[in-house]
Amino acid sequence: MDRKAVKVVVAGGFGTGKTTLIGSVSEIQPLTTEEVLTQASVGVDDVTGVEGKANTTVALDFGRITISPDVVLYLFGTPGQNRFWFIWDDLTQGAIGAIVLVDTRRLDTSFPAVDYFERRGIPFVVAVNRFDGQCQYTLNEIRSALEVAASVPLLWCDARDRSSSKQALIGLVRHAMSRMQAS
Repeated sequence: MDRKAVKVVVAGGFGTGKTTLIGSVSEIQPLTTEEVLTQASVGVDDVTGVEGKANTTVALDFGRITISPDVVLYLFGTPGQNRFWFIWDDLTQGAIGAIVLVDTRRLDTSFPAVDYFERRGIPFVVAVNRFDGQCQYTLNEIRSALEVAASVPLLWCDARDRSSSKQALIGLVRHAMSRMQAS
C-alpha cells in the first residue's frame, strides 16, 4: 500500500508557540532544533512580551500524525527570527499550506509570515494563540490589523491543547482543499 504524505508548515513570529503546537499534536516525539537563548541574542532577538522565553528554534521542528492507514501528515515548524528566514523556502516546498500562528501581544511579529504566504500563493490560515485563554481583540479586529483577506480563515487556538491544535490543522486542510477544488 502506498502511503500519501501531506506536508503542512507551522509558521509565525518569534515566540508564538510553533514548537508547542507541533508537540501538542504529534504522535511521535517531535524533532526540535531548540537552542538556549544566550547573551549573544541580546539586541538581536526581541523578547518583549516573552521575557521568560529560554529556548528558540534555530532550524525547524518536525512532527507526524497518521490520519489513516494511507495518509500521513508531516508537520514542519519554521524558526521565528528573521535571521533564519532563509530556511523557509526549503521548509515550505511541497506543502499543501500553512498555519500562521499569531500572538496578539506581539502582532507585529506576524506580518512577515502572513506576507510570505500571500506572496507565494500558499494557502494558509491564521491561528490566534490564546495564551492563558485570553485575547482582548475579536477575530475581526485581528483580521483588520493584519490586513488579511476575508478568504483567509482566522481561528482561535491554544497551542498547548491537543484538541485545539488539531482543530487548527483541520481548518487548514479544509481551506487548502477548497482552494485546490476551486482551481
